[in-house]
Amino acid sequence: MKREILTTKDGSTTIHLPDWDESYHSKHGAIQEAYHVFIKSGFSLFEQNKLSILEIGFGTGLNAFITYLEAQKSTKSIDYVGVEAYPVAAEEALQMNYVSELNASNELEIFNSMHSTDWETRCLIASEFYLTKRKQFFQDITDENAFDLIYFDAFGFRVQPELWSFEIFQKMYKALKLNGVLVTYACRSSIKNAMIECGFKVEKLPGAPGKREMLRAIKI
Repeated sequence: MKREILTTKDGSTTIHLPDWDESYHSKHGAIQEAYHVFIKSGFSLFEQNKLSILEIGFGTGLNAFITYLEAQKSTKSIDYVGVEAYPVAAEEALQMNYVSELNASNELEIFNSMHSTDWETRCLIASEFYLTKRKQFFQDITDENAFDLIYFDAFGFRVQPELWSFEIFQKMYKALKLNGVLVTYACRSSIKNAMIECGFKVEKLPGAPGKREMLRAIKI
């Protein structure tokens, strides 16, 4: 499938798939969206020193990288698991301009390490930040009571509706610890209803720039 690197409205880059007319991040701003959905609406809720995170759609590594940057500010210990069925090649991910756009040139080695480390291996990327990249279909996830927080960042419902089903969210529910949180950029009635059917308490929140709403779900 053809792939292009595009610059989004906040100056940060993303990968665009013309055949699907789908991008890895919002065209309104990749970094803006990541901070709004996953950091502000998810990561920032947790005060404990140790946090386990599951990312559904590791992609370009943007969410992992900004989580690392935020964890450094708060001295949190992070165990981060990124699941991706079709990994982005390291050489392509390293063309992303996140390090410069985030004014994080002193962390370039960390971003590079996130893409150079082996898959299926728990790696210490930096002090108190562990990363495990799993090449896995989301349908095959079997974790139970393992995570405090899930970043649900799959491709959109329009192109992959099967990733936003009751069956997938049931797996997410099982993977979370009690009172664990799932955040996603999406806000569609069928998605919200699937979450509720699984047992989640679901709330609509203001969306990232360019999007009216997003969803946050809590395991109760």
